[in-house]
Amino acid sequence: MRRLRQIPRVITSALLDVGAGGALVAVLVLILIALLLVPLPRPLLDILIVCNVLVAMLLLLVGLHTSETRQFFSFPTILLLSTLFRLALNVSSTRLILLNGDAGLDAAGQVIQAFGEFVVRGDFLVGAVIFAIIAVVNFVVIAKGSARVAEVAARFTLDALPGKQLAIDADLRAGLISKEDARRARAALAEESQFYGAMDGAMRFVQGDAIAGFVITFINAVGGVAIGVSRGMDIASAINTFGILTIGDGLASIVPSLLISVCAGVVVTRVSTRAAEQPGGRIVRELNAHPRAMVITAGVLIVLGVLPGLPIVPFFLVGFCVLAWAGWLLAAHSARGELEGIAIPEQQL
Repeated sequence: MRRLRQIPRVITSALLDVGAGGALVAVLVLILIALLLVPLPRPLLDILIVCNVLVAMLLLLVGLHTSETRQFFSFPTILLLSTLFRLALNVSSTRLILLNGDAGLDAAGQVIQAFGEFVVRGDFLVGAVIFAIIAVVNFVVIAKGSARVAEVAARFTLDALPGKQLAIDADLRAGLISKEDARRARAALAEESQFYGAMDGAMRFVQGDAIAGFVITFINAVGGVAIGVSRGMDIASAINTFGILTIGDGLASIVPSLLISVCAGVVVTRVSTRAAEQPGGRIVRELNAHPRAMVITAGVLIVLGVLPGLPIVPFFLVGFCVLAWAGWLLAAHSARGELEGIAIPEQQL
């Protein structure tokens, strides 16, 4: 019994070990390369697609909760591995769709079938429009903008590196910091420059992944219809069957890609500050610091609701909710100001 109880502890220590972690990453890379060549059974493909969604959601939440770039220093490498994982899943699902698509909508597993039937209600044209919109937003808006931000951040970080090093040396000579503090500050500067330099290159993977997903979906649609017709299916049935499978595969792939693109954008657009603060908390704090702007916004919404032709309920509902929140913030700010005004004379006395 003691040995059985020690098994979870041994497994945990092995996973947390640096050497074991490096070996695990190497094994995962080999498995991902094998996925490009080895056909997968449908149940295993379903599990891997769910894992792909899980990884994307996990990365997005971690990116939102990290307060410093040094806390997510491995993110560029994770971007590369996640991109390779999604491309391997795309190849595996494409293989199943083209080989077994004429057998029915469950040819590539239940997850792709669910994305094709439930999400877009089995309508090929609706699914194609939704997929095209998400693909354009992912590539043109998020991935391209994040790549530009990463490029500018890497350039400015490298340009500011000599000045920051001179400032550390000046503080050390003036006795403001110790040698150990200077060593840690130099290490932090090196990590920051390496991180933004790596992110500048890793964002190319995000852009390439968005383009590859769109191209693979187009190949699935055209190739699937051609293969279905060559196997005796009529053109309408082939377009409907392979179209739904293709859109399901595309949505199952592009949704995690969109989440990771958003995560990359959040990471590269984070502004470095001295105080470690999560992006979500900082956004809420800075927006709540301007309640008068909220009052004006709420008033505009209420006025829009009065205009003829516009629905009253949604404008009034949102407007009064924002107005109530702004009123609570104004009361809180005024109370805080009164307390500070009372505390100042006491300190002067």
